[in-house]
Amino acid sequence: MTTMKNPFRSFHLNTTQYLNVAFCIFVLMGTVILFLPISSADGSTDFITALFTATSATCVTGLVLVDTSAHWSLFGQIIILLLIQIGGLGIMSFSVFYALVLGRKIQLRTRIMMQTSINQLDPGGIVKLFKNLIIISVVIELITAVILTLRWLPDMGFKKALWFGCFHAISAYNNAGFNLTGNSLADYAGDEVVNSVICISIILGGLGFIVLNELFFDRKKKNKRLSFHTKVVLITSAVFIFIPALIMLITEYNNSLSHLPWDAKILAALFQSVNTRSGGFSTINLNHMLQSTQFLFIFTMFIGCSPGSTGGGIKTTTFAILLSTIISQIRGKKEAELWRYSISPVIINRALCVLVFYVTILMLVTFLLLATHQGEFMPILFEVTSALGTVGFSLDFTSQLSVFGKILIIFTMYIGRIGPLTLAFALAYKAKQPEIRYPAGKITIG
Repeated sequence: MTTMKNPFRSFHLNTTQYLNVAFCIFVLMGTVILFLPISSADGSTDFITALFTATSATCVTGLVLVDTSAHWSLFGQIIILLLIQIGGLGIMSFSVFYALVLGRKIQLRTRIMMQTSINQLDPGGIVKLFKNLIIISVVIELITAVILTLRWLPDMGFKKALWFGCFHAISAYNNAGFNLTGNSLADYAGDEVVNSVICISIILGGLGFIVLNELFFDRKKKNKRLSFHTKVVLITSAVFIFIPALIMLITEYNNSLSHLPWDAKILAALFQSVNTRSGGFSTINLNHMLQSTQFLFIFTMFIGCSPGSTGGGIKTTTFAILLSTIISQIRGKKEAELWRYSISPVIINRALCVLVFYVTILMLVTFLLLATHQGEFMPILFEVTSALGTVGFSLDFTSQLSVFGKILIIFTMYIGRIGPLTLAFALAYKAKQPEIRYPAGKITIG
């Protein structure tokens, strides 16, 4: 008697595929809830708007089809905030929190998924890292919420100030860019408190959980020097904050910043420079900027934040590795070097793959939008880069998207959050790789 083979027995997901599927599930859950009449102020939301908003929130992007404060009810805004928190900290963070609360032991498979979710190379101490991650995130968001609540208390009253403070604190730390003011933070262009606390929160969220853990926990306890990874992240992040801010201050001094006093000009330039990397808040009208400044912001959005952070982009470390490789080649060195550290060819190849994937997706989506929409090149390129970098900036092109265009941007936001290389690994994964070595081929480069 022959037994029937179960077709699902051989079906299983590797860690990368599991994380991708889990992200999709949360997006779909958020879509269904936002589609319900209770989630909107007037009780009506079309499915594509619900899907777009749920994807934007879970992928901590900030691109919206409708005004968050006007269209969504309080319940809908709470759902959006929960999606931002889940998408920013990562699904595995909530799995660890759930296990810790119930006193359950975290299995090996879960530990591997935790390691994969934040691109951690060393699996050692991964549970402790996630515990510290939860603590750091809660503390930063709580401090930010308290300061913003106190700042807005005289203007809004306690209940509204508290809700606005909590919402913008979580949105800022997770680099989401969602706001309840209707015009981002344009009304607070010269406000030192609002600008400073949101910038600090965005920067901390964009440094990456590995760096934050080292700064606030490991280094303090062991009194050791900063790791190579942390040095690269801190220096590269500082460069991509201050240099674009200085360039914007020069190019926009008598343009989009002309209505502000000189000290507010500096504050606005710094604020925009911080937010263009992934934050998504703005205090000036981006449409009034010169095209040169808009192109600069496209570049900074493309670079993005750091690995294991709440932000997107190719990441600061990828840029630093590729730049050091180019400089080493120009100098005729046998291997890439950065601050007296040699860079592994494996790391260089991974950085090149990330760059190629991002450029390919950016060009493909931009081409498709140009072919299907009657729009100018700059706003479309700006929109796609913002979606891919999970920034949330737009030159008023989001509202012009067709249904096909909205689906393209939804796909782009999803790819930008999980990473194109991660998706490629998930789709191309093979349990056993054939051990075949092909003969070396000679080819001319350059």
